[in-house]
Amino acid sequence: MTPRFTPQDTLPRRWLLGLFGVMLSGCASLSTPSSTDPANPAPKPSRYLDTQELPDSKNLLPPHPTQGAAAMALDEEISQRSFALRDTSRWALARTDADVSFPNAADTFSCALNAPVTEADTPYLYQLLLRTRDDLGYSTRSAKKHAQRPRPFVVNHEPICTPEYQAQMFKESSYPSGHATVGWGWALILAELSPQHANAVLARGLAYGESRNVCNVHWHSDVVQARSVAAATVAVLHSKAAFRAEMEAARAELLVVRSQGMKPRRDCAAEAAALSQLPSLAQ
Repeated sequence: MTPRFTPQDTLPRRWLLGLFGVMLSGCASLSTPSSTDPANPAPKPSRYLDTQELPDSKNLLPPHPTQGAAAMALDEEISQRSFALRDTSRWALARTDADVSFPNAADTFSCALNAPVTEADTPYLYQLLLRTRDDLGYSTRSAKKHAQRPRPFVVNHEPICTPEYQAQMFKESSYPSGHATVGWGWALILAELSPQHANAVLARGLAYGESRNVCNVHWHSDVVQARSVAAATVAVLHSKAAFRAEMEAARAELLVVRSQGMKPRRDCAAEAAALSQLPSLAQ
């Protein structure tokens, strides 16, 4: 669904004035995610960063833990504990977190933000998450190619939460986690957009990474080191005028949906119950 804003829309005047102010403040590169012509929708821009602008994750990260190291023992211990969450609500949430396609992934942080995140309700925030997903995901490539670390399920032969992707993931390097990089990057961005919800957002970002442990597709250290790649990528994103402009537009959208009393579309009580089951503490 492509959102269209017309003079008849019920958005508060201050939202429109806010966006107008953003454009006047030197952010002319702000691209609208909508089109007034349904037959010719505006193209969706992809990444903010060119490949050469991405952090060099291969040189940013230390080598992954190897057999006999204390860090590898911790990886194996958390992996074993995660087996206890199989077929629970936490396992189901981990499967949901594994889907980074849009629109499915757009509202991952909606409960933490206490606001809906959809292409219709928050088109600039939706676009921001979509574009940064690709920047964050691509930023792990050089480290993954260098590490060539087998995933946990390859070693322990236990089930994963997304068996439909098992053959593909069998060939992919585990270190660092691309999903955890995306999740932590989103958490950093959203905590900046909504600092009053930062604690909940960052906790959800940590849990998003832990979902990869629950799914048995990443080691604990894959997830931990992903946060460094995410932080480096978000820092580079802030150098881009288009990113900064869309951050301001997304911030304005969040103010609007909250002023209108709009709530997340997820079952936040069920999500909270699932998140209370921690893979690092499971027995």
